Amino acid sequence: MSYEIPRKVQALGVDIQKNQLRYHDRDVLVSKEFTFDSAHHLHCYEGKCQSLHGHTYKLQVVMRGKVDERGITIDFADIKRIAKERVIDRLDHRYLNEVLPPMNTTAENMVVWMYEQLEAALKDEGLFPAIRLEEVRLWETPTSYAAVTASMMGEG
Repeated sequence: MSYEIPRKVQALGVDIQKNQLRYHDRDVLVSKEFTFDSAHHLHCYEGKCQSLHGHTYKLQVVMRGKVDERGITIDFADIKRIAKERVIDRLDHRYLNEVLPPMNTTAENMVVWMYEQLEAALKDEGLFPAIRLEEVRLWETPTSYAAVTASMMGEG
């Protein structure tokens, strides 16, 4: 199979019309992943995690909605901005036991708090209900994560 190099960049209004940008009217899942480093320790726990230690956490945010007239559900830059403002910047290189509300700083507790923060941001910015938070996953290690979905949070 041979490939040709495009000779001309497609121009809006010439090669494609504005009403053609939206290809469908279906819900789409849009996701972005982040990493941050934090320290914590667990209460009422027998094992290594009862001592102060750190993790490189991975956070995955999955949003759901229909595409707009441009064929975009939500700009990836907006997901990044919201997640950074509401979660990442508040937790990165911090002692989680001090900066989170009173809780045992387990991945299970933290992922629910993260869901609540992100959902509140969508509502505050007027994006909800057109854009909904579908799932949040928080990896504490490369092989261990906790997750919540919209239906688990009573939103689905």
